[in-house]
Amino acid sequence: MSHVDYSAAYGHLSGKDLIEVIAHQVFPGKVAVTSSFGAESAVLLDLVAQVDPSIPVVFLDTGELFDETLEYRYRLERQLGLTNVVVVRPASEDLTEAEDLWRTDHDRCCYLRKVLPLARAVEGYAGLIDGRKQAHGFDRQALSTVQVSGEVVKISPLANWSEDDVQKAFVSRGLPTHPLVEQGYRSIGCWPCTRPTKPGESARAGRWAGSAKTECGIHTLVLGSDGAGI
Repeated sequence: MSHVDYSAAYGHLSGKDLIEVIAHQVFPGKVAVTSSFGAESAVLLDLVAQVDPSIPVVFLDTGELFDETLEYRYRLERQLGLTNVVVVRPASEDLTEAEDLWRTDHDRCCYLRKVLPLARAVEGYAGLIDGRKQAHGFDRQALSTVQVSGEVVKISPLANWSEDDVQKAFVSRGLPTHPLVEQGYRSIGCWPCTRPTKPGESARAGRWAGSAKTECGIHTLVLGSDGAGI
């Protein structure tokens, strides 16, 4: 990767404008989106579809997702016209080890079900677009729209969007909500480690509740030029 200061060059952009520049000018043909098809995913995916519906959207099917998430993925794919959703699953040997590991070792379970599969799937991409936001709290409060992670540039077009901005986008664009949102889920991952949030809690408080864990590891992974964690 060159020594371009990507944050200085493009960090002032956000939303659709940032996606357009990254996908068409900075990393044409070498950018992908990572999406959980969770509670707020429709907003980012809608912006991506407006720019180019053929941009690869990497979807991690961990084997422990809610049925509602799998259904929602198909609904968004059809409604937004996404033409390149790439479903990534853990290797069979990793699934065997993971089994019920979520009961005893959250970090190892996430590593086997999410971090390893994603590292393999994004090999060769120079830029990865995600839906992280400062409004999620915890380690994301200081999140910038453009970050360099090893040999990969991570782009968070919605980093500075508020919860109100997100909800307005749902309404103005006529986007469907994830079925579990009505039940109080504001951040949705694997079913064993996700619960609805309580009044006054941050959006991600329902993830790994009762533990100090706030990230699965896919966004904190440093990627080398070969896509492997370093």
